[in-house]
Amino acid sequence: MIIRELCLENFTKIPQALQAGVERIELCDNLAVGGTTPSYGVIEEAAKYVAESKTTLAVMIRPRGGNFVYNSHELKIIETDTLKAVEAGAQNIVFGALTPGNEIDTDALETVSIAAQGLPITFHMAFDEVTDQEKAIDQLVEFGVDKILTHGGPLDQSLNTDKLKSLIDYAKGKINIIIGGGVNAENFENLAQLTGTNYVHGTKIIKL
Repeated sequence: MIIRELCLENFTKIPQALQAGVERIELCDNLAVGGTTPSYGVIEEAAKYVAESKTTLAVMIRPRGGNFVYNSHELKIIETDTLKAVEAGAQNIVFGALTPGNEIDTDALETVSIAAQGLPITFHMAFDEVTDQEKAIDQLVEFGVDKILTHGGPLDQSLNTDKLKSLIDYAKGKINIIIGGGVNAENFENLAQLTGTNYVHGTKIIKL
């Protein structure tokens, strides 16, 4: 079975998404910059709405657009936002942070892992900027991260199915890889088959 994760901005289309039977929702704000943390009220209302359904609610934790290198003030915001997202009813946390050298920021990840209080964590497309991705996969597995969202390369290029397949093969049995960026209702089955994943992600993964 292919798990479809629909990326949604705020609450507006959640009722339609549930009616369409989507398996996962990634809830965020400000998709124009790639998604930031939604408000407490939005998370709480979304969580209440999906509670009786089979849909999983994943919440983006990202304090701003731009790069994924965060200073100490931003990390404090990230920690508080994660705690609040859990309190509001998030079922999964979506997060990513890098060092200036484009490696996984393990200190930031540790902060979020503690704040998430056992909720599954998806490391988002910050992963696409990591230089040594196999090493990064091993680090994320060690941290107990549940999933990685990746495009297989820069988002301004088309989905790199060969690269994705090699990452998915490497990660098999260790961590799940979600493919995203240009994945939609028409092509997700073909792309899942080409790359060997059961997880697909996009703003158009179902027709709303």
